[in-house]
Formats: sequence, C-alpha cells, structure tokens
Amino acid sequence: MRTKSASSDALSAIPDRVGQTSVSYRSAADGHESSRKLGDVTSAALAGAAPWRTFRWVRGQKHYSGTYWSATEAGHVIYESRLELARLLYADFDRSVNRIVAQPFLLTSEINGHVRRHIPDFLLITDTGAVVVDVKPQHRLADPKVSSTFAWTRTAVTARGWRYEVASEPPVIELANIRFLAGYRRSHLVDGVLLRYARVAGIDGATLAEGMKQIGGPGPQARATILHLMWTQEIIIDTTQPITRQTLLRRRPA
Repeated sequence: MRTKSASSDALSAIPDRVGQTSVSYRSAADGHESSRKLGDVTSAALAGAAPWRTFRWVRGQKHYSGTYWSATEAGHVIYESRLELARLLYADFDRSVNRIVAQPFLLTSEINGHVRRHIPDFLLITDTGAVVVDVKPQHRLADPKVSSTFAWTRTAVTARGWRYEVASEPPVIELANIRFLAGYRRSHLVDGVLLRYARVAGIDGATLAEGMKQIGGPGPQARATILHLMWTQEIIIDTTQPITRQTLLRRRPA
C-alpha cells in the first residue's frame, strides 16, 4: 500500500515540546477512559482500546463507512471510508499483524501555543512493534492542515519508539487480489480434510489449476482450500499479478 512521510519542512517547524503529547483512550472491556503521557502508555494497553469515536451513517454522506470482519481480530473492525477499508484489508492479510484497533486513541499536544488534537485511523500491533496509521487520499496530502497534522503526529509517535505510516491509494491489481482472497479468510468454512491434505501435498511450483487437481475433492472445495492458504500465506503468490488458474503456487519457507 502506498505510504508517504511528512515533509521535512513541516517537521522542522514542530517544537520539541510535542514529546509531551498526551493520549486518551477507552477500554473495550469496561468503557473506562484513561489519559496519560504518550511516553507512559503501552501498546498492550492500547491493543484493548475501543474506538475513541464511531461513525454515523446518514443519507448523502461523502464517506462510505462500515464494519469489516477481521480474521486477525476474529471480530469486526470499523472503517470510515473505502480507502480505510483497503488499508484494513492489507493489515488483515499481513502475517506480522497481531492486533488491529480502529480509531484507537486521541492525541493531544500544544504546538506553537495552540492545542492540537488528532485521532489516528488505526493502531497495528505487529511482530516488530506498534504501527500508528493514518489514511488519506494522495491528492489530500499536500493540504497544509493535513500535512501539519501528520507531521506532528509522526514526530510524537516516532519519539515514542513506534512507527508511523500515512497510507494512500494502493496498487489496483494488488488490492483486487487481496480483496478477492479475503473472501476465503474464514478458516471454519474451509473443508478440514482437504486443508490437511493441501498442507502436505506436493503443490510447490504448481499452478492453481494443477494444485486443485492434486489435492482432489470437489472442484469448488479444492479451489476454496487453496485460496484460503493463499490468504494465510502458507502458499505464496505474486500479488502484483491477477490471480488466474495459471497463477504459480509456492510454499512459504519453513
């Protein structure tokens, strides 16, 4: 997915006091609200946060909001736009992502005498640490208000030792592939017998069509089994190319 860093000019204009940024978050377990300095809050605490704000659905609204059932979360995650849904799909597809929290917290900081507030779009808890994500269309990134907000957010987040990402429109073919494979993300709907066989069958280097024949079973079930393994990335494919019956299958190295 396309990402962009805040401009160096915008970053240089931000005072060091941004390190005093505070974080407010709400527990998903009991709704209790907490506020503390960013340096004092842990990613583990934020992983259990409820969305700081939710969305209303009204006739004529510009954004396409909704909920997505995440295999990573084994539950629903909210999104405010189709672009946020795209980033959510990428996160759910990413094997290194262990938790996905939407609208995870409120950042508050005083910058140049003005109180600034911002709610990031997602918090991802990954194998290598926390990633704070904002999503914005490419054409909006040059907006001074947007670039300023993302700049001070990046400074605060990276000072905490976390990563910060601004996501824009992803490659069309890759997104189409991930969206398609997401239709096979629910493991409980996959034939268990075929799944066990597919995990030991000699399909490394085979095409999708050949792999379906090798694992046997009814065609639709065999196809669904392999596509599920593509989703879990036990089988690796080139996601930059359209998925066809000739797509080459590779097993993930042990």
